[in-house]
Amino acid sequence: MKAIVLDAYGPPSNLQLKDVPTPIAGPGQVLIEVRAAGVNPIDWKMRSGQMRDLFPVNFPAILGFDVAGVVRSCGPAVTGFAPGDRVFGRAPAAYAEYLAGDVSGLAKIPSGLDFTTAAALPVISTTADQLIRKAVQARKGQTILLTGALGSVGRLALFCSLELGVRVIAGVRSSHIGEALALGAERAVDPSREEDLAALEPVDAVADCVGGELGPRLLPLIKPGGVYACIVGPPRGAEAYPSVRIESFGSQPDPQAMLHYAAAIGAGRLQLPLGLVLPLAQAAEAHIQGERGGAGKIVLTL
Repeated sequence: MKAIVLDAYGPPSNLQLKDVPTPIAGPGQVLIEVRAAGVNPIDWKMRSGQMRDLFPVNFPAILGFDVAGVVRSCGPAVTGFAPGDRVFGRAPAAYAEYLAGDVSGLAKIPSGLDFTTAAALPVISTTADQLIRKAVQARKGQTILLTGALGSVGRLALFCSLELGVRVIAGVRSSHIGEALALGAERAVDPSREEDLAALEPVDAVADCVGGELGPRLLPLIKPGGVYACIVGPPRGAEAYPSVRIESFGSQPDPQAMLHYAAAIGAGRLQLPLGLVLPLAQAAEAHIQGERGGAGKIVLTL
């Protein structure tokens, strides 16, 4: 089969299309003929070596954790799936024509959802859902400052928050404030503008989808006993705010969460714009565009 193979840490050009053996489904796995694979920031962070301490890569490696495709065979002890099923989910080595994926991270694609959209969902839907429901532990009536609210994870985190009855202050660029308000945010601010942050009342929680240098500037905005939850690591200077609970987490597969957001998309209650769709052979270009930022959710198709 064809796959995008990484032989060493380095630039996007290290991603090469090669012939590799087709995997065989083991116990609790299905062999998926891949139709689309999502691209996520963790992919290029792993490729570059930026994540080598947390997620070391065993070379040669096939990257990618988002998959949508068709089941071709089932391994031992598999129930609930059969050859011909359209499936999506979280499984490693998605940049390939075939992969063997654990059924614990998979679900059947709902009727009406195409492979490309399905492949965009698994990582971002589970990350957004666990950010709001588990890390923040959001409750009706609370006020949350959600940064990166129009990014792929942020957009779904905003939807999740509104479902729970949470008041959301969206952190977005000034030019995108109108769009955030149209999606249901009660208020929108530009976190890069000190005057915008200074005008805010204390919030119950910050759900940060941006991280980096923004984190330390948000900690003072949280009420005592509140929460700072971030998908990209804890903020610098958190020790100065002992009354704030810091939640830095890595999301886990959750087929029910994936299906929840897929159903919302199918019903027209949630929109997930795709920023860039490229063929598998252009995985290096997908990484280039992703690292530049602003490309939105990227999907590779087969």
